[in-house]
Amino acid sequence: MGKDIFEKIHRINYLLAETDALYHQASQKIGIADSSMRVLYTIYDNGESCLLSDIYKQSGISKQTVNSAIRNLEKEDIVFLEQYKGKSKMVLLTEKGKIYVKQTAALLYEMERKAFESWSENEINTYISLLEKYADTFKRQVEKM
Repeated sequence: MGKDIFEKIHRINYLLAETDALYHQASQKIGIADSSMRVLYTIYDNGESCLLSDIYKQSGISKQTVNSAIRNLEKEDIVFLEQYKGKSKMVLLTEKGKIYVKQTAALLYEMERKAFESWSENEINTYISLLEKYADTFKRQVEKM
């Protein structure tokens, strides 16, 4: 199993990197920085606004990168920050931002939807289940470090 599992991990890592490269390529074709796309995608995935802390958690990018992307999006009048509860902040789309998201993050979402159209409901559910199982198990391993 040793060499076999190594080859499978290698294949999985390759496919994940290839997928990341496709998101990067899509962002480039749309004309937006990866970090800004991830921020806007996270907001779009949550509606028209979301907590700043949710962007940190859901985007997979560092707080510093998120904050830099948000500052740039604020300068372009795409998003604005609003105090929420306590120290929490909400990131909201401006009217210009709502239009911009349709030209950026919503396009990625649509491409993903079309990719999943070729899968059966069972395949999608299996994929989700396996990703959850992997993430939970890997998380426990990281916490043991």
